[in-house]
Amino acid sequence: MSALSELYAEIARCRKCEIAKYRTNVVPGEGRDDADILFIGEAPGWNEDQQGRPFVGPAGQYLDELLALISLKREQVYIANVIKCRPSGNRDPLPTEIGNCRQWLDRQIELIKPKMIVTLGRYSMAMFFPNKSISKIHGTAQRRDNVIYYAMYHPAAALHQQSLRQVIEEDMLKIPVLLVEVEKVAEVKPEPRQLNMFEVF
Repeated sequence: MSALSELYAEIARCRKCEIAKYRTNVVPGEGRDDADILFIGEAPGWNEDQQGRPFVGPAGQYLDELLALISLKREQVYIANVIKCRPSGNRDPLPTEIGNCRQWLDRQIELIKPKMIVTLGRYSMAMFFPNKSISKIHGTAQRRDNVIYYAMYHPAAALHQQSLRQVIEEDMLKIPVLLVEVEKVAEVKPEPRQLNMFEVF
């Protein structure tokens, strides 16, 4: 059993949040266990909860199209979410839920060791670009500990606002260049992580 499979089993046993009672499936993530690129979305939706897989609804179909723009398939990358269970009614994840799930995402990053982490949407962006606005920093990258962190709008944003489609596609097209020219990405010292009242140890 691989380390990621063992982690999935642990995530499936997690009952820290109220939403665990109502899930059909836990949605840990999927893709190559040594992927160069890790995409992090926000939370599973209805389709993901049914199938136990991330990004399988309309936003997922658009993500597949975006990957095709840079000649990739989802099997070649790794796709996960900030939280691993669907919030009821597809509401936004709560700070407590994000705090409870943080350990799972941290361990996925440790195991996969990606060269690049792409945040999709404001919840994953907030983890790596604290106190920033997605409208200002989308399409920009930072390098910390030789990992590139790159902020993008969530693919679902283009489904609600057609005008964002071109912006998202242009941001996606920068990814291969950044991976090749990693040394040119500005190095940023990690900010000391603020412990917050929602974190559970």
